[in-house]
Amino acid sequence: MSRNLVIVESPAKAKTIEKYLGKDFQVFASYGHVRDLVPKEGAVNPDDDFAMRYELIERNEKHVQTIAKAAKLADVLFLATDPDREGEAISWHIYEILKQRKLLESKPVHRVVFHEITKRAVTEAIEHPKALSTDLINAQQARRALDYLVGFKLSPLLWKKIRRGLSAGRVQSPALRMIVERELEIEQFITREYWSIDAESIAEEQAFRARLTHLDGKKLEQFSITTEDQAHKAQRELVSTAGGKLTVTQVEEKERKRNPAAPFTTSTLQQEASRKLGFTTRRTMTVAQQLYEGIDVGGETVGLISYMRTDSVTLANEAVAELRELIATRYGDGFVPDKPPQYKTKSKNAQEAHEAVRPTSAFRVPEQIKSHLSPDQFKLYSLIWKRAVASQMIHATINTVAVDLACGEQERGIFRANGSTVTHPGFMSVYQEGKDDGAPEDEEGYLPKLTQGQVVKLIEIATSQHFTEPPPRYTEASLVKTLEEYGIGRPSTYASIISTLQQRKYAELESKRFRPTDVGRIVNKFLTEHFTRYVDYNFTAHLEDDLDAVSRGEKNWIPLLREFWGPFIALIEDKDESVKRADVTHEELDEVCPDCGSKLSIRLGRNGRFVGCTNYPECKYTRNLNDDGPQTPPEVVDGRVCPKCEAPLVIKTGRYGKFIGCSGYPGCKHIEPLEKPEDTGVECPECKNGSLTKRKSRFGKLFYSCSTYPACTYAIWNPPLNEPCPNCAWPLLTLKVTKRRGAEKVCPRKECGYITPYEGELPTGSTDGGA
Repeated sequence: MSRNLVIVESPAKAKTIEKYLGKDFQVFASYGHVRDLVPKEGAVNPDDDFAMRYELIERNEKHVQTIAKAAKLADVLFLATDPDREGEAISWHIYEILKQRKLLESKPVHRVVFHEITKRAVTEAIEHPKALSTDLINAQQARRALDYLVGFKLSPLLWKKIRRGLSAGRVQSPALRMIVERELEIEQFITREYWSIDAESIAEEQAFRARLTHLDGKKLEQFSITTEDQAHKAQRELVSTAGGKLTVTQVEEKERKRNPAAPFTTSTLQQEASRKLGFTTRRTMTVAQQLYEGIDVGGETVGLISYMRTDSVTLANEAVAELRELIATRYGDGFVPDKPPQYKTKSKNAQEAHEAVRPTSAFRVPEQIKSHLSPDQFKLYSLIWKRAVASQMIHATINTVAVDLACGEQERGIFRANGSTVTHPGFMSVYQEGKDDGAPEDEEGYLPKLTQGQVVKLIEIATSQHFTEPPPRYTEASLVKTLEEYGIGRPSTYASIISTLQQRKYAELESKRFRPTDVGRIVNKFLTEHFTRYVDYNFTAHLEDDLDAVSRGEKNWIPLLREFWGPFIALIEDKDESVKRADVTHEELDEVCPDCGSKLSIRLGRNGRFVGCTNYPECKYTRNLNDDGPQTPPEVVDGRVCPKCEAPLVIKTGRYGKFIGCSGYPGCKHIEPLEKPEDTGVECPECKNGSLTKRKSRFGKLFYSCSTYPACTYAIWNPPLNEPCPNCAWPLLTLKVTKRRGAEKVCPRKECGYITPYEGELPTGSTDGGA
């Protein structure tokens, strides 16, 4: 009997697979990557054909030792890591380590690939093994080398020219450029006023609205009416001409088909989970990994979804057949199209062709396994299941109607009313795709039955004022969508790109939208001015395409690296000599210093950008960036002195907004919040000495903490309710308000889990507390 050793990346995956393969197989996990480049200069040597020096990742040494011991006793080795470049690289690194330790002599080594963790898929992969793919390994090595060379050469330059601790990345830098450019668009946007005119009419006892489209024979554009006077003049004339009625001049009816969206790719899964569930990209991928690696669903551990890192929108024939069977059984034959829908990827540079993200069994309905899933797992699995099922259903059929109504016999004005009815919901009975900000809304509402020549009663003609709005800041969903459209990044990188931008403090999420920080702006300015080619969207996309060509065996990775390296290192050396720090961090203003007459400039300080004198340190004049003129003395707090030194108290502005501080600073460092915390009157359940007060965190988020802080550190995010938990007898409950579930009374102790609808009147200031 041969002893078979199977290596995967994660313990959860190992546990699931071991149950499928039986006692003849031992399955061990590497716990992710086992080797990485030596984290210092020289790990990649451009002078030696980009030879790469690797070392064991310290946290995984013990797992490598376990694998090595098992390999020594094994007869056959199966490398079963994920079916993509990274998975191939992990398998290759394990193979290289075992080969260096002479543990593989004369032993067969197989690469096995499966796109779902089910018994059928795993056993089929073991029965039909392959060899390691040199092309995929080379492609991953080329990526790693490029990322290393950019990081180890460009980041130190940022340290010298801007600030220590900064970094630049081959893919993160173009993403930062997107965020900064959008912010500049918003800042430069000029708002324009415009007006619309609507008529409200009634027919067959149903009221409906129509928009004015033509006035005095001319078609109205967005800015045809731009002032209140124009709008009200037109309104008065139309009311006078109409005489209390409108005449139907045209009725246009059409039947429209709406097709379902394709099953999920990594990108579209991250976008929809952000729109519909409020998940971050990292949270989405973490939960998807759990669903892929295996869940115990009542005595059986099985992977619930196919591999979640994919650019493909195709489904296996067996999966399509099962989905069609489920649709016929669950929804009826009228919801099954004659032929399965075919989809094409929208991605500019699709990675290795996998299947789309789908449930491993369509008959594993979310509600039936809900008790075995965490709330996040259930939400994401439901989303994936519904999208896959809907993708194989018949189109929705919608009847649309457009009605033109004339005002007066001479048709002084023409109004248009639009309406629609769903005659067959098709896929819409299961799933509808979410939309980003700015996407056109579908026509909504129902119209009464109207016929040409019919006269309808006019209720009123009303004017509405509007203002144009700048493009919205990126959400995680819209940023991922834009990156994919440009061909920047790959399924496995979107989450890490976004995390890196936040960890480096280049961008911050405000109300789930990205705003660049001052440091992010300066870094982007430096890169776009001095390394224009390397943050160019097309250049980055072409480089991704070249790396994909390496993975397909169409290009050699070493010449590709040479082509990149030569111009890049020459530019690094040139900018190191020619660019001064002040050129990057200072932006001269057309304004003179009020103290010494020298020029003022925008500068980068520890707490962000500010205006300072170019004659520093001789002149120490500064002011906040958004102040319009010279700094004014701080406002003195009337009738109050510092409790520590009795100097006057003043209102100051710091990194997190305004606060009260001692005018004797830096000799005295007394500070206190500008607004006195609001007392809720609810006793602190932990110390029972203080009460819970409403406070604001440094990031502007409200929370409730004990008034005796720092003696007692008890704090909660949601408003407290002065009533005990009926489940665990904790002295208070909290009020949680969400868009999806409304207002609920919730026990703040997670281990309790008590939740019940809140039926009273909402207290003032209650806000959306969650997704």
